[in-house]
Amino acid sequence: MTSLRSISAVGLTFLICLVAALIPASFAQDIPVYNPYPAGLLPSNLDPELMRVAREVDHIENEAISQWQALPLRPDTRLRQIQILGKLELFDRSLSVFGNVACTSCHMPYTGFTSPISSINQSIVANPGSVRYRMAQRKPMSYVYAPFSPVEHLNKTQNEFFGGNFWDMHSTGAILQNPSPEQAQDPPTDPLEMGMPDSACVIYRLSQAPYRPLFEHIWGSTSFDINWPANTNEICTTPAGSAEFGNNPQPLPLNQKDRDQSNTNYNNFAMAITAEEYGPDTSPFTSKFDAFLAGKATLSSDEQAGYELWNGKAKCNSCHLDNNDAINNDGKDNLQPMFTDWSAHNLGLPKNPAIPYLYENVPDPFGFTPNPQGKHYIDRGFGDFLRGKAGPFTLPPPDEEWFAYAEKSDGKFQTATARDADMRPCPGFVKSYFHNGVIKSLKELVHFYNTRDVLPRCAPDSSGEGITCWPPPEVPENVDQTIGNLGLTDKEENQIIAFLGTLTDGYTVPYPDFNTYTGACK
Repeated sequence: MTSLRSISAVGLTFLICLVAALIPASFAQDIPVYNPYPAGLLPSNLDPELMRVAREVDHIENEAISQWQALPLRPDTRLRQIQILGKLELFDRSLSVFGNVACTSCHMPYTGFTSPISSINQSIVANPGSVRYRMAQRKPMSYVYAPFSPVEHLNKTQNEFFGGNFWDMHSTGAILQNPSPEQAQDPPTDPLEMGMPDSACVIYRLSQAPYRPLFEHIWGSTSFDINWPANTNEICTTPAGSAEFGNNPQPLPLNQKDRDQSNTNYNNFAMAITAEEYGPDTSPFTSKFDAFLAGKATLSSDEQAGYELWNGKAKCNSCHLDNNDAINNDGKDNLQPMFTDWSAHNLGLPKNPAIPYLYENVPDPFGFTPNPQGKHYIDRGFGDFLRGKAGPFTLPPPDEEWFAYAEKSDGKFQTATARDADMRPCPGFVKSYFHNGVIKSLKELVHFYNTRDVLPRCAPDSSGEGITCWPPPEVPENVDQTIGNLGLTDKEENQIIAFLGTLTDGYTVPYPDFNTYTGACK
């Protein structure tokens, strides 16, 4: 094992150059492209923007290598060691099948760890995976404060599910007893995201990473004592979903001892990511509202009015809990409100016809057909997870009793935290909202909640969507009836938006890596 202390300043420079040199060129030669989409669907600046984000990701990866090298490796820095390892993993593009996307390629700091490309958010909402241009059926969910979600469970008194991770809550936390590390294990092997054909391929790439010594220092010097087959590189540069693998999620032929070691490493890989997401780089509680709760800031009149509407007329607090309402208040403010109840709801959102997944009903060059249903696909969210239909390699619900709740859960998606909903690198940067990104601004979001059941249904191809009408819900069953006719004035809608702005981190201290954005600002 390489000694951490033996890596000199010259060695550090070499490591940084190695990251820049090896990612993604060593894996990304002559990759066939999948583009079944109608002309004009993909943003015209898609490729330049993907390259911009790749440069930003590499910049933060190099920063994390410097942070690792500068950190004294003592018992009292163990937590920070694990957090830095998680950061290195999150920004490592070599952990995708073609070495061209990292976990954070779809989740950058300056947007509150959701999609970093404005033109994607304005249009197709889904980000291309390592296989260009396979894309998933939903917008990237922000993972700020995600580790605070409890293990998914059925509250039989309320007859509702709480906890878990992902829009459809399919990361339950049942195995690792925290949904976030289980969430972290999903994108690397998702055919539509990072595309590794086997979780062991992630471990193989980690064994070649410049920061391997840190992984071994934390998790043990024998972590990578695995006998890799001669064809490991060939398998690990063949995307998940390829016809040659069939439905085999473990095509890398490891013996049981090596498979067990790889699985242990994969759990540790995910736990390090969760430590980073728990920490101040991702979930720092540095918003104006946090300062307000601590008595260190005063809300403006509009922000205060929005806060009162949040907990009253607008009913936002029925799902986006701040735990300071009359029911929960024990005389002290909760100084770490999550602004979510971690449950699932069907808000009656219309279908988003711009999602590329609806056109992915033909095989790609690797023989993989992402969505055989094509435009007939309906995203039933949590309901389909409870049916065991969240994806070909997704574990079914951990409790057979849950299957009975599938029908009443159709169309439901997890309530996202309202924290950092307005975080963006500049005012003109577009963010999209909800699981399918059909809503393009906070104003449109609040207006939808306010008028969903007041405005008439739109005629096909209506230009008045969101102004004089709303389209019908994609899933008409189980629509939440607590919203849709709130009776808010235009001023009150704007006051709620003003309050949402107080939930953006970076008010008390700068948000880490927020200034990484190098794109254009309108």
